Amino acid sequence: MLRRLAAFSLTAIILVGCSSMKPEDFAGREPKLVLEEYFLGETKAWGIFEDRFGTLRRSFTVDIVGSWDEEQQLLTLEEDFIYDDGETDRRVWRVTKKDEHNYNGRADDVIGVAEGKIYGPALNWKYDIDLKMKDSTLRVTFNDWMFLQDEETMINRAKVTKWGFLLGEVTIFFRKQAAEETAVNAAERLVKQASAAE
Repeated sequence: MLRRLAAFSLTAIILVGCSSMKPEDFAGREPKLVLEEYFLGETKAWGIFEDRFGTLRRSFTVDIVGSWDEEQQLLTLEEDFIYDDGETDRRVWRVTKKDEHNYNGRADDVIGVAEGKIYGPALNWKYDIDLKMKDSTLRVTFNDWMFLQDEETMINRAKVTKWGFLLGEVTIFFRKQAAEETAVNAAERLVKQASAAE
């Protein structure tokens, strides 16, 4: 009986491994995600990190400003994080569009190049990153999925692993800012810059 159960469990694991999602699975679906169009301008995000037991460990917000260089096919994303414990962080992504379906991304804490693939509403990123852990850093692997819901809304789900073992999952909700909000935020930044210069 135990031998049969073990064989069944192993078969189930193999089947799950073989049925993992691929970006190509979403080809032809709507809405279509074009990364440089979605992130152009200002985007707000809210996120949580849960450990492998499903316990909420951290929550955060992100203010994102995106700019697109058509000539270089380069998307720059300036991300400012505020965590629930008051800690702040900043990451700047430089994302190069290789073709309709493939993007490469670089950031200071990303090891090497992040490789992204888009089909339909789905984007899959895979990369290694030095994750800040209070007084130290931990090198982990992100398997990052983004799903566009409509022209303003996107959901992000990422598995965080170390040596193949699951450490936790990150969930992020993105919302593009309306033109009125973008104008107000830009004015506020100019006022802050002017005050700092005095």
